[in-house]
Amino acid sequence: MARYYDVHPENPQPRIIGQVADLIRGGGLVAYPTDSCYALGIQLGNQDGLDRIRQIRQLDDRHHFTLVCRDFAQLGQFVQISNSVFRLVKASTPGSYTFILPATREVPRRMLHPKKRTVGVRVPRHTVTQALLAELAEPLVSSTLVLPGDDEPMTQGWEIKERLDHQLDAVLDAGDCGKEPTTVIDLSGPEPEILRRGAGDVSRFE
Repeated sequence: MARYYDVHPENPQPRIIGQVADLIRGGGLVAYPTDSCYALGIQLGNQDGLDRIRQIRQLDDRHHFTLVCRDFAQLGQFVQISNSVFRLVKASTPGSYTFILPATREVPRRMLHPKKRTVGVRVPRHTVTQALLAELAEPLVSSTLVLPGDDEPMTQGWEIKERLDHQLDAVLDAGDCGKEPTTVIDLSGPEPEILRRGAGDVSRFE
């Protein structure tokens, strides 16, 4: 059964954040809030966790997992950013964007797109996500919490606990954080490609 943590959305309790971070470091899979709906999160390098997320969401090996980073500097350790891309990404972070970029050697191979060698990265605004990332001192490997057959991501912590109780180790509930996922922009080619229109404004990428 998943542990259930009710956390304040603006002033998250440090004790709870610490307990969830310890669970993640111990190989746990958690559902947590972001500024663009809830997500599934594991520690970088947790191979079993990747398989669990793929099983829950029924994903194939072409799915782009996302490294959710605390800030722009941390993001830069894991992806290769050219000068032109640098300005675009810098102007859009933190925010409701996921960027697809060529990965550095810091990213485990199993996380990469099998042909492109790319990975998703984002820097969220949500206070609880930022507190968790600060406690972990490393990115969270994440995937939007939308279940097979559902049209929209899950938005209520209690419902996540109810439906995925035996597939997760913890649910971090900070209340409703919206159901619109991030805007996904592929910046790995010569021109930006909008893969998913979501919460982030796409005008600067068109």
